[in-house]
Amino acid sequence: MPPLSLSDVVSALRTAGCVFAEDEAQLILSTARTPDEAAAMVERRVEGLPLEQVLGWADFHGLRVIVEPGVFVPRRRTEFLVSRAVALGRHARVVVDLCCGSGAVGAALAAALDGPELHAADIDTAAVRCARHNVAAYGGRVHQGDLFAALPEELRGRVDILAANVPYVPTDEVPLLPSEARDHEPLAALDGGIDGLDVLRRVTAEAWRWLAPGGLVLVETSERQVPGAREAFTRGGLDVRLAVSAELGANVLIGTRR
Repeated sequence: MPPLSLSDVVSALRTAGCVFAEDEAQLILSTARTPDEAAAMVERRVEGLPLEQVLGWADFHGLRVIVEPGVFVPRRRTEFLVSRAVALGRHARVVVDLCCGSGAVGAALAAALDGPELHAADIDTAAVRCARHNVAAYGGRVHQGDLFAALPEELRGRVDILAANVPYVPTDEVPLLPSEARDHEPLAALDGGIDGLDVLRRVTAEAWRWLAPGGLVLVETSERQVPGAREAFTRGGLDVRLAVSAELGANVLIGTRR
């Protein structure tokens, strides 16, 4: 098969509704190893797969993170959560990436910190498999299970940074998501219950049992959910503060054990 031209790929992507067709075309052509692979990647993107799943990787906090089909794609706004965790927990010895998806948050924290003991956990089999690839370079361990039930008991009272990128889309708003997310990412990574805070409440209710003295729990949420999320942190025995990035549209609540 003859190589696809940049203009051909741009035209196909633009017809499919890709807003950044030129940038995506360049990424596809630079990633594909053969013309046949490039054609297959273009076809998958035109069919609606997220670009990161088509490429097999995502750029996240300076890392190239593996993203396999069916795995939640790390969002650029979540880089703010990582940055706040690094700034506040510079000397962290134990890091946990809960609801880890691809393991992007855990890998980024491990890369930025001084060799912490890294654990990641997710309930989804595909996510666990993908995360193992991404945290392997940092000696990270990945566990499968429902939130804290997945973690080794030995971590109780030892966690310095608990990053939980929980699902927070209200159930009745999931159908309104872009098809890339709605059709190609696991529902459990998106649906946060009636008000979007079900999983956040479960995390904040149990976090204090796992945090070391002075340990931090960081959770991303939407601006309108901040009041309810604050209440959940407080009920969980956590002092809470809010960090906001207007540039990334990110709202991160940061809790510390009382």
